[in-house]
Amino acid sequence: MKDLAVLGNLFTAAFMFHFASYMVIPAITDVTMDAVCPGRDECSVAIYLSGFQSAITGMGALVVTPIVGNLSDKYGRKALMTLPVTVAILPLFILACNRSKVYFYVYYVVRVVAGIFCEGSMHCLLLAYVADQVGARRRAAAFGLLSGVSAAGFVSGTLTARFLPTSATFQVAAGVAAATAIYLRAFVPDSGGANSFVDEVCDPFLQGSSCSAATSSSSSSDEELSSRLPPHKGGVPSLSDMVALLTGSLNLSGAAIVTFFYSLGEHGLQTALLYYLKAQFGYSKDEFANLLLIAGAAGMLSQLTVMPVLARFVGEDILLIIGLLGGCTHVPYLSAVFIILSAFVHPSIRTNVSKSVGSNEQGIAQGCISGISSFASILAPLLFTPLTAWVLSETAPINFKGFSIMCAGFCTLIAFIISMRMRAAQSGAEGAREKLAIVQHEQA
Repeated sequence: MKDLAVLGNLFTAAFMFHFASYMVIPAITDVTMDAVCPGRDECSVAIYLSGFQSAITGMGALVVTPIVGNLSDKYGRKALMTLPVTVAILPLFILACNRSKVYFYVYYVVRVVAGIFCEGSMHCLLLAYVADQVGARRRAAAFGLLSGVSAAGFVSGTLTARFLPTSATFQVAAGVAAATAIYLRAFVPDSGGANSFVDEVCDPFLQGSSCSAATSSSSSSDEELSSRLPPHKGGVPSLSDMVALLTGSLNLSGAAIVTFFYSLGEHGLQTALLYYLKAQFGYSKDEFANLLLIAGAAGMLSQLTVMPVLARFVGEDILLIIGLLGGCTHVPYLSAVFIILSAFVHPSIRTNVSKSVGSNEQGIAQGCISGISSFASILAPLLFTPLTAWVLSETAPINFKGFSIMCAGFCTLIAFIISMRMRAAQSGAEGAREKLAIVQHEQA
């Protein structure tokens, strides 16, 4: 019960953090348009500003996230989680005060800086914290629950924004963000590295068996994992350390490649979709909120109910393939149905990564994967922002305003094909090991 309370406090903090972060998304497009291009439904400058912010934020997160993850392995998860939770308050507070042109540009600069520390870092640390508390057998279900709680914050924030005026939206978001920092420091106990790792038989999701026997098995398994990974020195990891870590096993390298292409498509869709809907259908804050609400509710229900059940019968690699297949569909409203499947992707990838490293390398491994996702978020605006502005402009040579959305779907399709090939390679390697074990047994 104590472990359940630990995860319950963590999930509460995660819910509040994502509630405050996602609550402002439906309103920020209108705020940007009113500040940069007042009275217009189409504005290339606003699109480029959004793309530049995503690119700079992703570039900073690419460097910062693995470092934060590595430091959390040494100094604890709670201490490092305090950084993104606290920094996230500042940009919300600025727009809570005023949304004039001057305040918007101040917000824009602060949001870029804050995003470097918040983009990816918080999610990476939450995953590492859960990995410290939950054994490998039930980690897929636990990661799914964490993603579901985050999605619940997204849905609740989006639904709240639907009924609040723009000014009150930023004020409430700033207040919740401040409350999150206080709650984290007051109620979430520290966790970090090998000292906090809980064996799968003793974790709050499982019952039965002897904890002592399981602990020795966990320790030997952890040593085996650590010995197969290239050692890295303490302190700030270098780029070569990260590359060596990711190429140290087939699971890690495959997860890195799939993460890149899926994140490229995901961020590309985010870059293009809202401006496409505003130009094509004249969407406002309320319509954005409705669409995001449908998608978020589908993902939340999938991660909280469907994924934990399926994780008992199939492995995370099968869940990943199913999720990527559903993620290939990028059609507004219709795609919300397939989010039930695509919601499996990120928890499945993170589970694969978590099982491939030792307990004292959870932070840096999750940070590296978050860094790759951030790198994709750098490329996505650079590729999809000019493409979106081009196809939405009056001088576009083709009448296909959804062309950039289709390209985002192709990126997800590439990730799906790679995951299929990785699954086949893993099956072949497992078969070879089984044959070798049989031959050795017969010879003995």
